[in-house]
Amino acid sequence: MKQLLNMEDVQVRIKTHTQEITALELEHLTLHEGELVALVGETGSGKSMTASSIMQLFPTQKAYIGSGRIVFEGTDLLTCSRKQLDHIRGKEITMIFQDPMSSLNPVFRIGDPIIDVIRTHTGVSTKEARERAIQALKFVGLPDPARMLNRYPHELSGGQRQRVMIAMAMVCEPKLLIADEPTTALDVTIQSQILYLIDKLKKEKGTSVLFITHNLGVVAKMADRIAVMYAGRIVETGRTQAVFRSPRHPYTRMLLDAIPRISEERDRLPVISGRVLSPAEVGGGCRFANRCPRVTDQCRQAVPPLATVGDWHEAACFEPLEEAR
Repeated sequence: MKQLLNMEDVQVRIKTHTQEITALELEHLTLHEGELVALVGETGSGKSMTASSIMQLFPTQKAYIGSGRIVFEGTDLLTCSRKQLDHIRGKEITMIFQDPMSSLNPVFRIGDPIIDVIRTHTGVSTKEARERAIQALKFVGLPDPARMLNRYPHELSGGQRQRVMIAMAMVCEPKLLIADEPTTALDVTIQSQILYLIDKLKKEKGTSVLFITHNLGVVAKMADRIAVMYAGRIVETGRTQAVFRSPRHPYTRMLLDAIPRISEERDRLPVISGRVLSPAEVGGGCRFANRCPRVTDQCRQAVPPLATVGDWHEAACFEPLEEAR
């Protein structure tokens, strides 16, 4: 498969009142055409910050990309002009967020931003843009799409609003869709429908997907590859089934062990003791050292690089787990 996105040595820094901290240190992350890569990890691990760095849309003006390369189809996004970046965002790369209500402007009908996106990136007439918007709403399974264009966000359910966001994201047929926990605020039944739509987009349109989630069950079902993040770094990456079958980083193993299984009787669920260090607390060693059962002096003194531990399988650990046989 042809490589679509390549992130190398990306460092995101945040200025505070007293210091400047490094929130994200990404050695490398790749995404190929037609592939779904899942980013997983605890809250605060850097998943959404990774997405923000690709889009260069940070929640605060105090955050910035200090170094690295983000290459999309041969173009380094960090060297693009604002005009080039505006062309790529919304057309070649799009993003959907976990709370569709806060992503839609309550004073505009839902058709307005969809038509605006189409006209901005294609230059077609308003009439043609409206027809494309109707087709996009039809693709995501919304009933009576022509009438739906004239409704306001508060008139729709949470699942319907997320379908609108997916329609807006795919209407210009992007090559990369970033889905930042798109099902978190939805009930289980609606979650399944939204996941089906994302999978449909990948299979029918050939769209590559960077899927951010806490749900390892979803990852096992949908993802081609997985990247596990911890405290702003990728600690393990590989083909999904290989990582699930034989995790090599202790953090990945502990995440998988914490999943409740209906086939096992447990009095108490396993937990990962301790807490994730904040960026301001990170020292010079492995960021998982304070919680790791396999920690050594080397772990506390040096940062383990991502190293090959198998076919398409890498782990950032000085004491990786043995490969399962």
